[in-house]
Amino acid sequence: MKNLVIARRYAKALLLIGKEDGNTETYREELAGVNDLVEKETALEQAINNPLYNADGRRKVLQAVIEKLGLSGVMKSFLTLLFDKGRLVYLSSINDFYQKLADELKGISRASLVSATKLSPETVDKIRATLSEKTGKDIILDVEEDPGLIGGIVTRMGDLVLDGSIKTQLLNMRESLKRGEGV
Repeated sequence: MKNLVIARRYAKALLLIGKEDGNTETYREELAGVNDLVEKETALEQAINNPLYNADGRRKVLQAVIEKLGLSGVMKSFLTLLFDKGRLVYLSSINDFYQKLADELKGISRASLVSATKLSPETVDKIRATLSEKTGKDIILDVEEDPGLIGGIVTRMGDLVLDGSIKTQLLNMRESLKRGEGV
């Protein structure tokens, strides 16, 4: 829980800088790029985060990565600060929070849609438009298939879950029958 508070604090700080200098999207892309690289290259993650290696060596590796990627001055300073404060291990969580905060700033909300079968592009567009209408935000929809749902769809947007799957309806019906309720 503490790491989420820390991650949110650093993400908010970077977002405030981005709002002030107009580079919110630049920082979004740079932070996501560094995070993706560190997540894909476990040797790199170890080289910059493992305390078994000396701090000077780890710092040099980080500086080399920063230079190679050609990051902005603010991102260089941000990553160096994370390293100096021992917070670079939270990079993934900081990136997640930053992406969400930058989306909110642009009036974008992300949602996931899981269906039992492949949905037509028209159906996906209708669902996206409905969600957009209800929330007043642009919706980025991540669509997946899960045959285990049997039928129907499940939509998640933040803490809101709209479950219209047949699997859930059958489970609810079973629970009602167990309790002796009529269906």
